[in-house]
Amino acid sequence: MEQYTVNGMSCAACTARVEKAVSGVKGVTSCSVSLLTNSMSIEGTADSKEIIEAVHNAGYTASLKKENSKQNSQSYSNEDALKDRETPVLKKRLIASLGFLIVLMYVSMGHMMWGWPLPSFFENNHIAMGLLQLLLTVAIMVINQKFFISGFKSLWHRAPNMDTLVALGATAAFGYSTFALFAMTDAQVKGNADAVMSYMHEFYFESAAMILALITLGKMLEARSKGKTTDALKGLMRLAPKTATVYRDGTEIIIPIEQVAKGDAFVVRPGESIPVDGIILDGNSAADESSLTGESIPVDKTVGSTVSAGTINQSGFIRCEATRVGEDTTLSQIIQMVSDAAATKAPIAKVADRVSGVFVPTVIVIAVITVIAWLIAGQTVGFALARGISVLVISCPCALGLATPVAIMVGNGMGAKNGILFKTAVSLEKTGKTRIVALDKTGTITKGEPTVTDMIPVGISEKELLSVAYALEKKSEHPLARAINQRAEQEGLTVGDAEQFKALSGNGLTANLNGDALLGGSYKFISEQISVPSEMKEKSERLSEEGKTPLFFARNGELCGIIAVADTIKDDSPQAIKEMQNMGIYVAMLTGDNERTAKAIGAKAGVDEVIAGVLPDGKENVIRELQKKGNVVMVGDGINDAPALTRADVGIAIGAGADVAVDAADVVLMKSRLSDVPAAIRLSRATLRNIHENLFWAFIYNIIGIPLAAGVFINILGWRLNPMFAAAAMSLSSFCVVTNALRLNLFKMYDSKQNHKIKNTLKTTTEKETKTMEKTLKIEGMMCGHCEMHVKKALEALDGVTNAEVSHKAGTAVVTMEKEITNDALKQAVEDQGYKVIG
Repeated sequence: MEQYTVNGMSCAACTARVEKAVSGVKGVTSCSVSLLTNSMSIEGTADSKEIIEAVHNAGYTASLKKENSKQNSQSYSNEDALKDRETPVLKKRLIASLGFLIVLMYVSMGHMMWGWPLPSFFENNHIAMGLLQLLLTVAIMVINQKFFISGFKSLWHRAPNMDTLVALGATAAFGYSTFALFAMTDAQVKGNADAVMSYMHEFYFESAAMILALITLGKMLEARSKGKTTDALKGLMRLAPKTATVYRDGTEIIIPIEQVAKGDAFVVRPGESIPVDGIILDGNSAADESSLTGESIPVDKTVGSTVSAGTINQSGFIRCEATRVGEDTTLSQIIQMVSDAAATKAPIAKVADRVSGVFVPTVIVIAVITVIAWLIAGQTVGFALARGISVLVISCPCALGLATPVAIMVGNGMGAKNGILFKTAVSLEKTGKTRIVALDKTGTITKGEPTVTDMIPVGISEKELLSVAYALEKKSEHPLARAINQRAEQEGLTVGDAEQFKALSGNGLTANLNGDALLGGSYKFISEQISVPSEMKEKSERLSEEGKTPLFFARNGELCGIIAVADTIKDDSPQAIKEMQNMGIYVAMLTGDNERTAKAIGAKAGVDEVIAGVLPDGKENVIRELQKKGNVVMVGDGINDAPALTRADVGIAIGAGADVAVDAADVVLMKSRLSDVPAAIRLSRATLRNIHENLFWAFIYNIIGIPLAAGVFINILGWRLNPMFAAAAMSLSSFCVVTNALRLNLFKMYDSKQNHKIKNTLKTTTEKETKTMEKTLKIEGMMCGHCEMHVKKALEALDGVTNAEVSHKAGTAVVTMEKEITNDALKQAVEDQGYKVIG
């Protein structure tokens, strides 16, 4: 995607014109123009010179945004592009215009209507007063000449815009007033005093001047508000440090940030900003990463920890090695991501774009028809012209053009401040339309780091059991071994180095320590080596049902006990899933784990559906199937999640995950917290509501305002709109739209009270299907939990059975099926285990 800066645009009609012109260039596959940031995003193979020429031929200017590999330069250029240059210029124009306008209004209305005094020279000298009004109006028109230059230039290119409407309205009022002034001189020469007084009331100089001043006021308010919508992005850009302290030839020197190279050693003292991404070589500290993640709690850093540009070193002195510099740093990538999102268009904007393309020509036609209609109705030229001018100056294509991008910019900035990065406006809009969320298990719902959850010793203490396990697992690289080793190190255990260590097929380990033969591994492996009591087997089966992995350990042929290891659920996962369900979202969990472990984790997390044993390409197929039922969001963190993230309507990547997953996703969660998923959905829905409000205001304003200005209600309700009031209304319309978008800054995205629930028809349907696919078997012969397990395994082994709840006390088995299974098949499965089905 190439980015261009476009100058000269004033309203939505301008953006529509530029998009149409550039889209016609051979090789352009996609063109998106943003009035808010005066930027244009192009995809395709077209030459930049041809694109710039197309923009020029459309009546505007364009330049290619220079891509600078140096972070500091890039940050400056980006921030410079977002700098509010409009407001100071418009403020000066407004002040100068008001100076002349006050005098003009004093003469035209103060003296004429209320008899305010004028110098004796003007007493009964109506031509002199007319000439003074003309000169004052000309001065105001010169001050605001941009409207006329832009407006008539656009009209010449057959692409009229908002400036065209203002220019035509002001020119018409000024032109007719000038005609009336010359007619007055003719009446004066002929001595017709009545005609002189009559023409005095035909002056619209103050209307022409007031229109320009009020539109300038509205533009200034709009520009100031638009500047605030980019505050979040500009705040990120200001985080970029300007210098870095690096080691060169054994000494510390301070150099500009753009001179830092990958591999350079740099130092950061307490209170300083970290200049580039790096890894700590020496020292300990706590880093304030709130600027990137929104997380206010400082993160402890030690040797080997990564640090990011723009974060603050709060405590210790650290020496680091630069790993990513310039535009490759995390901060630069976030800035680029937010900028790209602002430059893209949400699908909902297409409605306003289509309207904007024909809006201004339609308004001009309506204004002409209005004038002709009132003249045919017998009204004076002045009356008819006033109605036509009112139509021109009240219509506002700006409100339509700003309705979507300002809300997108504010919503995107809000997300960035809280560590939620939407890559495009499309992803920001689509996230709020989510009906189904598919969650990867490992690293998303769970921590992705197995830990010891249970220790069941046999005849020895827990500490001794852990020592035996530590001696065996110390040399193993398996993730489950790391969990045991970590637990042993936390408890301060020390053991000697085991000899003759072997990792055997069948999930087993053997070694010798101080003459003792040690064994460790799965039940299958251990039971083949030594005798395992039945009660320990039952305990291991219960641990497995809870989603834990039981590991058996033995010494000199005697069982020492069981240590259960599990990937524990993140603290915020159940609450986050509950919040999504309360928002009317169906939540499914995808995992490559076996069904028993997956169901145990799913039950703890509270998901609606568990889909287990899924390979990476299988995850993509699952997403395809879920998409048949509604918009799907996929949340994952690993390389194996990339195909599913790409396939989903919206892919959300956990920020701490693999780069491939982050690249494939549409939304990135910097904090790596599942609770940010419902927050992102809430923010998207709030942004979408804000866009709907803005579009409603923009459309309803023009639907009511144009007929009112045309005089439709004069004979019905007696309502007549003065061109000056029409200009004031037009000036405030865009300001209101932008101000409404700024309200998003007050939105509390982590407050579950902000939920706007959509009825979850998918969940209701699933529950009904589950209810009708249940069968209860009455069974004789079950005596204990061991019997329950045999029956459960036998039933769940049948194709189509999703779950079997077995109770030896009630003598029943409740079987849940996803397809019909005959009674005989169910009965046979149970009786093959030695039990009797009696009903």
